[in-house]
Amino acid sequence: MQVEASNTQQESEQTSKSHHALIGQGMLLPFLFVALLFPLWGFANDVTNPLVKAFKDIFLITNAQSSMVQFSFYLGYGVMAIPAAIFIRKYSYKSGILLGLALYAVGALLFIPASVQQEFNFFLAALCILTCGLALLETTANPYILSMGDPETATRRLNLAQAFNPIGSITGMFVASTVILNKLQVEEFRAAERAVHPEYAEMLPSVVDGKLTAALSEFAQSQPAAHQAMQSADLITIRGPYIAIAAVVVVLFLVFLFSKLPRTISHDHPLTLHELKATFKRLLINRCYIEGVVAQAFYVGAQIMCWTFIIHYGMTSVGLTAAQAQGYNIVAMSLFLVSRFVCTFLLGFIRPGPLLMLLALGGIILSLGTIFLGGMLGLYCLVGISVCMSLMFPTIYGIALKDLGDDASLGSAGLVMAIVGGALMPPLQASMIDGASFIGNIPSVQSSFLLPLMCFVVISIYGYRVQHVYKV
Repeated sequence: MQVEASNTQQESEQTSKSHHALIGQGMLLPFLFVALLFPLWGFANDVTNPLVKAFKDIFLITNAQSSMVQFSFYLGYGVMAIPAAIFIRKYSYKSGILLGLALYAVGALLFIPASVQQEFNFFLAALCILTCGLALLETTANPYILSMGDPETATRRLNLAQAFNPIGSITGMFVASTVILNKLQVEEFRAAERAVHPEYAEMLPSVVDGKLTAALSEFAQSQPAAHQAMQSADLITIRGPYIAIAAVVVVLFLVFLFSKLPRTISHDHPLTLHELKATFKRLLINRCYIEGVVAQAFYVGAQIMCWTFIIHYGMTSVGLTAAQAQGYNIVAMSLFLVSRFVCTFLLGFIRPGPLLMLLALGGIILSLGTIFLGGMLGLYCLVGISVCMSLMFPTIYGIALKDLGDDASLGSAGLVMAIVGGALMPPLQASMIDGASFIGNIPSVQSSFLLPLMCFVVISIYGYRVQHVYKV
C-alpha cells in the first residue's frame, strides 16, 4: 500500500510539473518552427524605420510627408487583422502562415517597380501590402504560441517566442545602417556640404540640418539631371534588402508548405455569422481585453516613435550623421533583446501586471530625460527606453488573451489591429518636430517625445488595473 501511495504521489508530482511546463508535450518542434517567424517582422520593422529620414532627403519632402512611410507600413495591420483572424478561424494556423508569407514576399518584391518608377507613393503601396502579410503572420503566430501549452505559462511562452523578434530587428538595423544609410549618395552630398562649410561645426545641429536640406533643394533645382541620377541610385540601394528578404520568405514558405503542424483550434463551433457576432460581443464586454487593446495601441505607437525618431534626435540634437545615429538604434535594440530574456526570467517570480507597471514608469522617467536633458545624455535616455519596452508587447498580449479559448484567434485580431497605433502616432510626432517647440527653448525634436511619455502613462495605468482590478 505504501509503494502504491508513493507511486501515486510521484505520478501526481510529474503531472503537476507537466501541467506547468513552459512548452506543451510534443510542441517543442512546432514552437521552434513558429518562433522562426518572429524575426521576420522585426527585420521588416527596423529596416523600414530609417526610410522615414532617407525618403525625406531623397524626395525632398517634409518630416510629416516622410512619416507616411510608417503610416502606410502600419496601416496594413489595421486593414488585414480581422480578415486574417476570420481566415485562420475558418481554416488553420498553417494556412494563415502560408498566406502571410506570400503577401510578405509580394510586397517586398514590389520595391523593384517602385524604384524603377521613382515614385514615393508606389513605395507606400508596397509597404502596405507587405504589412498585410505581417498582420496575417502576427495574428497567427501569437495565439498559436499561446496555445502550445498550459494557460498558466502562456505569457512566459509568448515572451520567449517574442525574444526571437529582436534578432530580426537588430539584423534589420544593421542592414539599414551598413547597406542603406552608408551607401546613399544623398548622405555623401550632406557630408561634402559639411566639409566645405567648417563654420557648421559651431552651429546647433538642428540649424545645420536645415541648411543641409536647403543646399540639397538648391542642388535639385540647379542640376535636375544630376539630382535625378542621385535619386535613382539611392532608390536602387534601398530596394536591395527587400529583394533579399523576399528570397528568404519564399524559402520559408516552401518549408512551411511541406511541414506538418498540430491543429490547436478546436473548430467545435463553426464560424457562422451568428457565431462571429457572438464572439465579438463576448470580446467587447471583456474589459481587461478591451483595455489591453488600447494599451497595445499606445505601446506600439511609443515603440515606433522611439525607434524611428532616434535618427532625427541624434542628427538634430547631437550632430551625428544618419549612420552614426542608426548605430545608437542598434545599441537600443541590443538592450531590448537582452532585456526581453531577463524579463521572461522575471515573469517566473513577478506577476505580469506589476512588472508591466514598473517598466512603464521607467519609460516615463527616461522620456523626461530625453526631453529635458538633450545632447548625449538625452540620447542615452532615449536608448534606455528600449530596456523598459522589451516586456510590453507580449505581456499585454498574453494578459488580454488569457482564458479566451477559441475566441483568442479573433481576440488576437484586435491586438494586431492595435499595431495601427504605429501608423497614427509617428505622423503626429513628425508634425510636432516640423513645428515650433512648445516647451520653452527646448528644440522641437526633444519636446516631441512628450507623446511617447503619454503612451507610457497609459500603459502604467493598465498594468496597475491588471493587478488590482482584474487580478490576472
